[in-house]
Amino acid sequence: MIEITNLKKTFNGKIAVDIPSLQIAEGSLVGIVGNNGAGKTTLFRLILDLLKADTGCVRIDGKDVAKDEHWKQTTGSFLDSHFLIEFLTAEEYLYFVGQVYGLSKDETALRVAAFARFLHGEILGERKYIRNLSAGNKQKLGILAAMMVHPRLLILDEPFNYLDPSSQLEMRDLLLRMNKEEKTSILISSHNLAYTIDISSRLILLEQGLILKDISDREQATEELGNYFLKESEA
Repeated sequence: MIEITNLKKTFNGKIAVDIPSLQIAEGSLVGIVGNNGAGKTTLFRLILDLLKADTGCVRIDGKDVAKDEHWKQTTGSFLDSHFLIEFLTAEEYLYFVGQVYGLSKDETALRVAAFARFLHGEILGERKYIRNLSAGNKQKLGILAAMMVHPRLLILDEPFNYLDPSSQLEMRDLLLRMNKEEKTSILISSHNLAYTIDISSRLILLEQGLILKDISDREQATEELGNYFLKESEA
């Protein structure tokens, strides 16, 4: 599904990402963890061709993302509120995204309705511009837009941010269901270590752009990552 080779990105001479080799299999649910500045968001931006790499490349299904655009039609993503169009209402934005992915208005409405529980009766029907939504509701809207297109690959940066406890639980269940029932390949980054370990089939620890740990055993991940972040907090 994803193959990374000799990928490097620097900002003002400081390494943000330096990954010689990384493969992510189709159907995986991979959690990327690390402290602030570890390179998680930069890595996602490189995968999505939102940043130009200094060296190396990212391939999705064997195609270089910087040279081929077919992967975009099967990829859903939400990294931050900059993905949103704030002068639109929530409905207008969702129909716009649906249109980009070739969905009719009726099909978009049906897919959005499937997320009614996650929306808690908020966001839709309010006739509010996106700029006037709370941070939590912007987060929900962006994630919903990424999920409703039924992507083969879903990339979410800090999906649990700004969500209340009930919505965090629903977010966890949505990710697990998409991965298991729809076979969606999912990449998430999160500071919520408990949820990330709970749902991920593989955990990757990034620090200063480097992969320090790559763990596929949940018990091992709980112990090793817990110890790592404990030592970091004491340093």
